[in-house]
Amino acid sequence: MKKIILASGSPRRKEILNQIGLKFDIVESNYEEDMTLDMEPAELAKHLSLGKAQDVAKNYSDAIIIAADTFVTFKHHRLGKPHTPEIARNTLNTISGQTVNVVTGYTIIDSTTNKTISKSITTQAKIKKLTNDEIERYIATGESLDKAGAVGIQGLGALIIKEITGDFYNVLGLPIFSLAQSLKEFGIYVL
Repeated sequence: MKKIILASGSPRRKEILNQIGLKFDIVESNYEEDMTLDMEPAELAKHLSLGKAQDVAKNYSDAIIIAADTFVTFKHHRLGKPHTPEIARNTLNTISGQTVNVVTGYTIIDSTTNKTISKSITTQAKIKKLTNDEIERYIATGESLDKAGAVGIQGLGALIIKEITGDFYNVLGLPIFSLAQSLKEFGIYVL
């Protein structure tokens, strides 16, 4: 079987692929994301994942490359990782009591044949109504700073996301059901 490469340094994506027993190496992409492109969220997510996959695939002649990109949208605005407490505070105040969309695009490339599949999955996440005190305590943990939309469901954010409609794993950053179906088209059967 061909070598499988995850073009991501995301610990969550690594955990998800390990969970299903896939054997893979990790090679982080150097692709520069441009979140300002004028594209619909689903198309942008696919575009960004394709760029990441192509960046890694160019260095391999016989491998399957998997790349993904996840971001959150709210009322036609893209919410990336806030990186500062001020931006996290603004984001959490904005999405408090609202429903956001978590969009993940993924791309699989066979570097031998250049066969490529790019797909996008959207999951809705309903955020509980947050008090100012809850927002400040959550920001103080530091968890919100490197999570798209300022909330990470794998940690304390599980107390903030009230309900999910769609693929739970998509909220973690890799829609594993859809990905596993796509991998079959490359001769990779997880089950």
